[in-house]
Order: sequence, then structure tokens, then C-alpha cells
Amino acid sequence: MLKLKAVIFHTTIFGPIRSRRLGISLGINLMPNDGKVCSFDCIYCEAGLNSQGAGKRGVPSRESVKRQLSRKLAAMSEAGDALDVITYSGNGEPTLHPQFAEIVHDTLLLRDRYYPSARVSVLSNATMIDRPDVIKALKTVDNNILKLDSAIASTMRAINRPVSSNVVPAGVIEHLKQFAGTCVIQTMLLRGEVEGMHIDNTTDEEVAALVRAYRAVKPREVQLYGIDREPPMQGLEKLQSSEINRVATVVRAAGFTVQAIE
Repeated sequence: MLKLKAVIFHTTIFGPIRSRRLGISLGINLMPNDGKVCSFDCIYCEAGLNSQGAGKRGVPSRESVKRQLSRKLAAMSEAGDALDVITYSGNGEPTLHPQFAEIVHDTLLLRDRYYPSARVSVLSNATMIDRPDVIKALKTVDNNILKLDSAIASTMRAINRPVSSNVVPAGVIEHLKQFAGTCVIQTMLLRGEVEGMHIDNTTDEEVAALVRAYRAVKPREVQLYGIDREPPMQGLEKLQSSEINRVATVVRAAGFTVQAIE
């Protein structure tokens, strides 16, 4: 069953917040402040489902993002505030922004000016990594964090609900290979009954398929995590830390650096 849930980011620059994965994080939302635009429609997305609409304000311009980010970083620096990371996240997929690469370039320059020790991270669902401009930009950031929730097509469709039928695990994995040794693969572990369908990407079959995919991609790190905030779809359960750590043990045994986030 669907829960009425709206976008949670109502500004282009938000935070800083304490991220359980990244530390003290200043967020950049490149999608509309009053709607959601994404190439996935994940059943667990904290920003709600795509059905809420794209809103009326549109995406922020490159100039607006640069101006707002510069103002925020200058104020934080003057106040002596700590900052670990600048993170692209928000109400949808950041790489869908038509000026994503140019905005990343601006962000790196501003980071170097105000917080040179801070990292720049992008949380992406990996659906746009066939675009040369996106590829080039992602290779310049400190943390290129790319999603792979399942390496089995039916499970990916059930969890991520890609807008395009062309998005399948085999194609995503093939494109992920170009970031071998540098990317971080992020996998949401979950289980539940959603709209009459049983979903579980923690089974032996699912984990074995993920391990094969990780071996093909050769990521710098694998991040395994569970649902933290209330999802927009009823029927999903929050996994116990022991279950996340069980999967993490299998992935570590396959030779990967794993961050298990409870």
C-alpha cells in the first residue's frame, strides 16, 4: 500500500546533516524543490515516489547552485563549522541535471577555496553512466557512490522500478566496470511484502549474484545498509544489524572492503 509521502528537500543547498555513511555532510539537491524527478522509482525512497510529480519550479540553474553553495560555504567557514563532505543527493537522480558536469566542476573549485580537506560525493543510481559528460564528472569526485541493489533483473525491477525498460542489471554492471578501483557500490538490503509481491535481496541466491557483480566491477568499497527512514510503500521491514552483518561477512570473504551501515 502507498503511503502519502512528499519530497523532503525543499532547498537546493541543505544541511549540514550528520550522515551515517559520510559524516558531517552539506547536501546539494539538483532536482526540483517542490517535486521529484528520478530515473528510478524505488519502493524505499525517502523522498517518496515519482507519482507525486515533478513540481512547478524546475531544476536549479548552474549559476544558482554556484551562488547558493558559495554563500553557504563562506558562512560556514567564517563560523568555524566542521564539514566532512559535500554530497549530491536530494529529490531524485542528480546526474539527470543537464548541467551536472559543469556544476560538479564549480563545486570542486568552491570546495578547494573554503574546505580543501572536505570530500565531494555523488549518490547516484547509475542509470546515466553511459553519458560521456557524466562519466567524466564522476571520475573527478572523491566518492563516486553508485547504486546496485540487485544483480537479478526481476528483483531490480521490483525494488528500483526503473522508468526505462532498458535499465537492467547486466547493462548497469557493464557500465560500472569503467569505474573499477575507484567507485563505491551502494546496496540497500531489504525484505518485505509490497503490493502482493515478496521481495528479499538478502537470500543466498541474491547475495551470490551481488558478489559476482562486485567481482566484475571491482569497486573500491561496498556499502551495505538497511532502511533507516520510513519508506513510501508499506510492507517493508527494517533489517536487524545481524542480518546486514551476515551479508557483509559473505562479501568480505569474497575479498571486498565493506562498510556495513546499521
